[in-house]
Amino acid sequence: MIKKLQKKFIFINMTLIGLVMIIVFAAICFFSYQWTARDSYRAMEKVIEREGMPPPLLEIGKKRHPDIGTMIPIFTVTIDETGNTIDSSKENVTVSDEVVSEVTKRVLERDEQNGIMLDLRLRFLVMQTPGGTKIAFADMGREMDSMTNLLLTLLLVGLGGLIAFFFISLFLSGWALRPAEKAWEQQRQFVADASHELKTPLTVILANTGILLSHRQDTIEEQSKWIEHTRAEANRMKKLVDDLLFLAKSDASQTHALQARLNFSDSVWRCLLPFEPVAYEQGITVSSDIDPDIMLVGDEGQLKQLILILLDNACKYAGKSGTVTLKLQRVQESVRLSVNNTGAPIIPEHLEHIFERFYRSDSSRSREEGGYGLGLAIAKAIVENHRGNISVESSEQFGTTFTVCFPSKAASEKA
Repeated sequence: MIKKLQKKFIFINMTLIGLVMIIVFAAICFFSYQWTARDSYRAMEKVIEREGMPPPLLEIGKKRHPDIGTMIPIFTVTIDETGNTIDSSKENVTVSDEVVSEVTKRVLERDEQNGIMLDLRLRFLVMQTPGGTKIAFADMGREMDSMTNLLLTLLLVGLGGLIAFFFISLFLSGWALRPAEKAWEQQRQFVADASHELKTPLTVILANTGILLSHRQDTIEEQSKWIEHTRAEANRMKKLVDDLLFLAKSDASQTHALQARLNFSDSVWRCLLPFEPVAYEQGITVSSDIDPDIMLVGDEGQLKQLILILLDNACKYAGKSGTVTLKLQRVQESVRLSVNNTGAPIIPEHLEHIFERFYRSDSSRSREEGGYGLGLAIAKAIVENHRGNISVESSEQFGTTFTVCFPSKAASEKA
């Protein structure tokens, strides 16, 4: 699909550029021809008007003389009322009497005041003077050669321009469609991962129901194990669907955070306290440094979900006898929340993907421990809904730290 879109982009771009170039080149040729024809007619008029007078002198380095036009080979013919040739002037022009007679006859037959004879490469102009009707003929050789050279130049320039525009369009199309290609690939991967994650609980549920149906005579109590397993998988699937729905609404900008003023310090404490016994059972030490009475404007439900995600992630990866440290501080005009764990660091190539959906830095971790890989993606969506930013740092010396910054002043003003 992306390749087809790129080809369509290039085709449309090249078509538009080609049409613009054709219009521009046609306008150049048209105006060049009109300018040359006008100059030729003016030159013939001047020759007729000054006939019998010496031609004006041309000085080197001066502008073109207004009475000479361009140096075009011109000869004139004077005829009487009956159409007989009275005189002809062929100054600086070599032309036979037969040609003069033929072109004069053709002009009289056409009964036009001006025109061209392409076969003889001549342009003519008919003027009435006191001495009779005069016909001026100007050679079009230079004019036609000039137009031919102009057309050839424009053709080469146009061809070179189209080739250059093609490669530019190829580059720009790839550059412009790169985000779309990435989004398309992420969407395909997202659908594949979601289907895979939903397939597992569905398989377990179908297997459990099959076992129940095969023992129809047993009581519910006797088959309670399979019913409990089915219920657990159904709850897991419900949580996955809820997470997917939240992310889908975030993508569609439909998850608007409720703007209410809250004591963020109290919210953090309420989320931290339930984790202490869980961490104690896992042999993990939890420490905290929470500044009191930090006020924030936002959705308390989403902010609590964010804190729980970060704490749950930290406890899972803190390792045996590890430590989880939570800090909440006001830094200048922002509120900073950081959660650190002393477990094994995340390798650098995984850091840039850590907030992607269904991504697990530890591929060997089981689903029971590692979840579906949606928690950090949801955390990022929540932070963005509150106009904040989230980042992660990981090293062997300091462990892994997730840092969230909220613009407290801006949020308060908005509220």
